Amino acid sequence: MDDSYPEVQLPESRVLIIITGGTICMRKSENGLVPARGFLKAGLAPRPCFNDQSYPEPLEIVIDDKGTRKAVQSLRCPTSTYDRRVRYSVLEFDQLLDSSSIDAAGWDQIAKCIYRNYQLYDGFVVLHGTDSLAYTCSALSFMLHNLGKPVILTGSQAPMMELQNDAQDNLLSSLIIAGHFMIPEVCLFFNFKLFRGNRTTKVSSDDFQAFASPNLPPLATISSLRTNVAWNLVYRPTVVQPFTIQTKLDTAHVACLRIFPGMRPEMVDAVLRLEGLKGLVLETFGAGNTPGGPDSAMTRILADAVKRGIVIVNVTQCLSGSVSPLYAPATMLGRAGVVFGQDLTSEAALTKLAYLLALPDATPEEVAKRMSGSIRGELSESTRTHFEHPKIGTLTPELSSLTALGYAIQEGNLESTRDIVRGEPRWLLNDVDYNLNTPVHLAASGPNIDILREFLGQGASVHLRNRSGHTPLYLAAAAGLKDHVEVLREAGAHLHSDEMAAAELHASEGNGSAAVWSLVTG
Repeated sequence: MDDSYPEVQLPESRVLIIITGGTICMRKSENGLVPARGFLKAGLAPRPCFNDQSYPEPLEIVIDDKGTRKAVQSLRCPTSTYDRRVRYSVLEFDQLLDSSSIDAAGWDQIAKCIYRNYQLYDGFVVLHGTDSLAYTCSALSFMLHNLGKPVILTGSQAPMMELQNDAQDNLLSSLIIAGHFMIPEVCLFFNFKLFRGNRTTKVSSDDFQAFASPNLPPLATISSLRTNVAWNLVYRPTVVQPFTIQTKLDTAHVACLRIFPGMRPEMVDAVLRLEGLKGLVLETFGAGNTPGGPDSAMTRILADAVKRGIVIVNVTQCLSGSVSPLYAPATMLGRAGVVFGQDLTSEAALTKLAYLLALPDATPEEVAKRMSGSIRGELSESTRTHFEHPKIGTLTPELSSLTALGYAIQEGNLESTRDIVRGEPRWLLNDVDYNLNTPVHLAASGPNIDILREFLGQGASVHLRNRSGHTPLYLAAAAGLKDHVEVLREAGAHLHSDEMAAAELHASEGNGSAAVWSLVTG
């Protein structure tokens, strides 16, 4: 940092830790390891990396759909290498679960916890058992619509209370990332790597490197010096709408079946004739192959099931790679109406099917169509994704690009802002100047509302705060820009809890700007 600037404590981040159970919070009993309550007091408070001994005031959490608030103890981590502190509180499930017991009701519970507390916290960390962690990550990625904040799921192979464990590193790193980096995805953190949740699968039952993302590199990696984020890989919602959730995934009507050599077609037929079955994930050989030819009993059984309205999705048994019409057997399945699952994991395919089938007025044709396209970055599409920048053109230095963009915003020049963003290979829209103002902060009080709409349409975050602790929404209200405020609110923007007192004071003053402030506090 330049010595000419005074040292300023950055606004602290607030993270909610949601504890569902799992090995990470287990303790020994005469019947083996069992989930145990009181994790904050027993597992976190005694550890200096989770408790700087400042013992701040309690934080509030919302505990039900009525909006009932409860004050709970909060702790702070020591100041990070990024000169910021993370303050957190803990919400424990009333009944802690072994992850093998999680189901759609448990996914609903997690999603509702996040939704109820979305405006009170900057990020969320979910502690969860490892056995079904990849399934939960995939399910939540589809259930959380227009997510604008980090949701990181993690767990451990050994309990926090054991002398040798991976729990401390996994939880601390998840807290740091959730509190420092605006990665608006459902992620899985394990063994110093942050993965897109719906790209993961469990690969070891006892190794600390328990998870892999075979078809997508990590979104971030932790080194001894810093957190390295691959911003070009981060998926961002580009629909200008507020955060919502979809619950009640239809897991009771989907199944997964693994093909093996010598498998009898009658076995497949028996599964496809299960009462109430609406969707099947078929794990096939290699690039999507099954035994038999176009007129084989297996192919006829699959084609008949598709005609009956069952959605069948073809995914590969291989750890990495994609299903494609490379070989004749896979092509025959495609002609029979079986959906190519591309490089979907089985976990993502199953939960995506359950999610799509639960949507109102879902039809087999519409579900099949959406299964082969990306919804939350869960599969690789052949065309360039909407958040990817062209890999051509002259790259300008980071500061130069951000400064040029700032001038273009100030001048209200929409075309210039488009040219600068288009020619910059990094994720420029979440970059910050010395005062931690992002381009969205600048556009929120700028003269051209179309520039603000453009940035939001490209997935820029509305939740980042500048050095003074202010969100773009606060700056727009302070500038008296009613239209800017309304556009930000449509995109899911809300004031941080630290801004509410000042905003409510402005709203009560009764002057000309009070109406604008009322929009952001209402």
